[in-house]
Amino acid sequence: MDVRIINNDVRVRSHIVETYNGHHQEVCELKWSDSGQQLASGGDDNLLRIWDRSMASANASTQYLHRLEDHTTEVKALAWCPFQANLLASGGGGGDSCIKFWNTHTGSCLNSVDTGSQVCALLWNKNERELLSSYGFTQNQLTQWKYPSMVKMAELTGHTSRVLFMVQSPDGCTVASAAGDETLRFWNVFGSPDVAVKAAPEPFAHLNCIR
Repeated sequence: MDVRIINNDVRVRSHIVETYNGHHQEVCELKWSDSGQQLASGGDDNLLRIWDRSMASANASTQYLHRLEDHTTEVKALAWCPFQANLLASGGGGGDSCIKFWNTHTGSCLNSVDTGSQVCALLWNKNERELLSSYGFTQNQLTQWKYPSMVKMAELTGHTSRVLFMVQSPDGCTVASAAGDETLRFWNVFGSPDVAVKAAPEPFAHLNCIR
């Protein structure tokens, strides 16, 4: 609720390295770029901000590199592209429902795709130019897209509540998804880099969370 972003280095006693101030409501999502130089943050204030560590270290009067206002609801999904360092994908909540692509060097919006549902999480395929998005109301599904055409490749259903998090396995073939229905599901969604996806795969396993 204090709307601050605090960068901590847990290896040292004085662990607060930087503090970023700029959001006006709760901070919903944080993602560092692969270089560790830029930080993307999404908030309940409908803002996406790009922060640069060099500006924070220099105690600049304006800490953020870009203040991006194109989303019309909260920004809860962020993903840096693994094959293009300055490309960031962001997703808006219900009422916005868009996946937007940004050039973080210039702050320009490269594309916007209306998905028809609240975007809860985003995940790039690290082996192919593909993006996976997950949703809440109404279908709680995952969608596989080809980038940059954003042709829909597959719809993955099975969760019964919002899909809040996704992670790709080390070999790149499997995606684990975690949802508000208290299950983990494992998908052979990306498969081998040489094999094209022809149909929506079923989850090969799911685990119920134990309380």
